[in-house]
Amino acid sequence: MRIALCALLLTGLLVFPGVLPNSPGHLGSLAETALPWFGLGVPLLLVWAAVRRSVKEVTCVLVPAVAWVAVFWPGLVGFGGRDLGRADFRVLTVNVGGDRTAPRDVARRVRATDADVVALEKVPGPAMHAYEKELGGRYPHHAVGDTLGLWSRYPLRGVEKLDLGGAWPHAVRAVARTPVGDTAVYAVRLPSVRVGLGKGFTVQERDASAARLARRVADDGTPRVVLLGDLNGSLRDRGLAPLARELRSAHRQAGEGLGFTWPAAFPLVRLDHVLVRGLDATGSTVLPDLGSDHRPVVTGLRAAR
Repeated sequence: MRIALCALLLTGLLVFPGVLPNSPGHLGSLAETALPWFGLGVPLLLVWAAVRRSVKEVTCVLVPAVAWVAVFWPGLVGFGGRDLGRADFRVLTVNVGGDRTAPRDVARRVRATDADVVALEKVPGPAMHAYEKELGGRYPHHAVGDTLGLWSRYPLRGVEKLDLGGAWPHAVRAVARTPVGDTAVYAVRLPSVRVGLGKGFTVQERDASAARLARRVADDGTPRVVLLGDLNGSLRDRGLAPLARELRSAHRQAGEGLGFTWPAAFPLVRLDHVLVRGLDATGSTVLPDLGSDHRPVVTGLRAAR
């Protein structure tokens, strides 16, 4: 009964993580962010059942195993014939913070991706001019705001710095004249989150900024929208639900694997996202570590069918 109960609870968590209460300490959000890793409970339960030499208990453990596969396997096997080459244009997002980033090296790798629109987040103040210099030849149009930057092969207009609360602009918006028509592009870095013994999962500022951004996106009348950036959370996290209702994840549509991006040396969660409306993703790939503490994401997009 103990193994059966643990298997039942694990299955419920994997399939219905939203039933977890979010207090104290926003534990529900934390569990949703780390949800793929709860699958490690399956082999642990299998070992427990094998030690007891119980066929019934092994059968019970197969239930959460099937639940994990049902939730995460479609992305792992890469259904849908994903292909960046079928895109009308490509976008790239990368958080360039961290102690190992060098603007010249990052810019060289950015150019090598052949992306048409690039969003850089957490750009150190002294490095912004270097990025403008290094990327200017390939991307003649750009817009910056605090630690955020947009670089584009296509003309940009209507540039805005969006105040989402907090001490600095958390988003920059511009309209790009892409091959499929006017497209609103958002470069975003939501407030950071931490896990602490006294405060739990500190997502209050991030959630408030995400809700404000979602309202801004909902009011955006541009027929096509693409949001690029570090959201400091998984889209399974209920705190990002307002954004997930307005925009679709390019990774869920056309990515492969779990798509983890942070920390770059050994990614454990997906914090960096490409979200779209009025567009379809043809492919979405997490690139290798380029020296930041986040991995870049490149995505191919075309007009929605």
